[in-house]
Amino acid sequence: MFAAVDLGSNSFRLHIGRHDGDTMRIIKSARDPIRLGAGLDSKGNLTAKAMESAIESLARFNSILSTFPLSAVRVVATNTIRIARNSAVFLPAAEAAIGYPIEIISGEEEGRLIYMGVASTLSQNERRLVLDIGGGSTEVILGKGPKIEQVESFSVGTVPQSLNFFPNGVITAEAFDAAVLSARSRFEDAVPLYKPELWSNAYGSSGTMRAIADAISKNGLGDGQMSLKSLEGLRKRLIQFGHAGNIDLVGMKADRAASITSGLAILVALMQEFSIKVVTPIEAGLRMGVLWDLHLRATKRDRREQSAREFLQRFKVDEKRAEKAAQIASAFLGLLKPSDDTYTKLLFWSGLLHEVGLVVSHSGYHKHAAYMVENADLPGFTTREQRVMSNLVLAQKGNLRKVADQLSDSDFAKAVVALRLALMFMHARIDVAPDDIRLRMKKGIELEIRKQWVTQHPTVAYWIDKEKECWSEVGIDFYVKLTN
Repeated sequence: MFAAVDLGSNSFRLHIGRHDGDTMRIIKSARDPIRLGAGLDSKGNLTAKAMESAIESLARFNSILSTFPLSAVRVVATNTIRIARNSAVFLPAAEAAIGYPIEIISGEEEGRLIYMGVASTLSQNERRLVLDIGGGSTEVILGKGPKIEQVESFSVGTVPQSLNFFPNGVITAEAFDAAVLSARSRFEDAVPLYKPELWSNAYGSSGTMRAIADAISKNGLGDGQMSLKSLEGLRKRLIQFGHAGNIDLVGMKADRAASITSGLAILVALMQEFSIKVVTPIEAGLRMGVLWDLHLRATKRDRREQSAREFLQRFKVDEKRAEKAAQIASAFLGLLKPSDDTYTKLLFWSGLLHEVGLVVSHSGYHKHAAYMVENADLPGFTTREQRVMSNLVLAQKGNLRKVADQLSDSDFAKAVVALRLALMFMHARIDVAPDDIRLRMKKGIELEIRKQWVTQHPTVAYWIDKEKECWSEVGIDFYVKLTN
């Protein structure tokens, strides 16, 4: 049983699901319409009131999660927390309230998970376009069957559009036209990537999409579908209401009224720019994608593994060498006995990617690699995971002052030791197995190696002396014992 929690700009939502054959059966859902995106002040900081509301919501979600026997939980945060300047202040309290780490995902990762959720409910192997209008961003994804071919995240969502064009809930024809034009300007450069001949059907996955579809079908607007004719009918009705507080449509929840006007403007812009005739609403998206992603990880089909290997292949890294580095580093980490497996997979992938910076330059390649790992689009990875991997790759050689702050985390420090020693033995061309050495890290680092290695490979002594210096600079002793 898995749980997915989505910290969106409009609402916080929770799904608890169980894998059942070819489907993911939803057992429990919850939603809090807290509109976090509207809680950003003029400087881009979350207000104290917004953070308080969010933490209260997360505490309620925690009480729900605690009643289920869950195998894995993933909490993802999207646009608002992605852009909030004080997210680092908010996250510790938020994580304490929900009881799980919160992953700030990129717009591209959000799009990947949305598409995964949609594709899981569609059996046909069609070419499709998936649209998701969120509170802070809009994702457009092109794919065929389960495979994604193109994903873009646009920084236009219902919350900023509402604040900019429909302040205080006032709805006018002029404001609506301006909102559509503004959204079209965001999408126009991407039009060639999503030409109509590249897909056969378009789907809308967000709650805003479903609310618009319900308003059209339950109020007899247009042709009953999400077509431009129907959207025009809904637009006229909203303008007649004149204010979000006056919106009275069959099936329309009160908390949806504030976002439906701006969401409609964005949808009209999407359909006009991408020449979409009809959008089909679908009851699947980000949370369903997260649940399926957790299931795949549990069955050892982790998208992150594929991403790491695709990345090293893209830059023509020596795959055998990369694999060897990753395996030795992982084995050394096992000897160091970390408190949990937080860094186990991240260290392995860091080992795979430690030399991707060679594509830029042989000089300082670890710095180039660190930048690439942190900033690349690596499907499946969160921003936090890429930052950890970037720091590990950066720490693979040279001084350790650049990661001194992170070394206070003893498990991170053990991962750094494991990677540096693995690469040290590789540089010295020594084939080493875990049984060949003794390695511990308590107050300091203790390494026992065979004396013959130093005799047969003179550079080992040099590398060991350098390691002692580097660790000494950050206040950690490095002891080496030679055995027969």
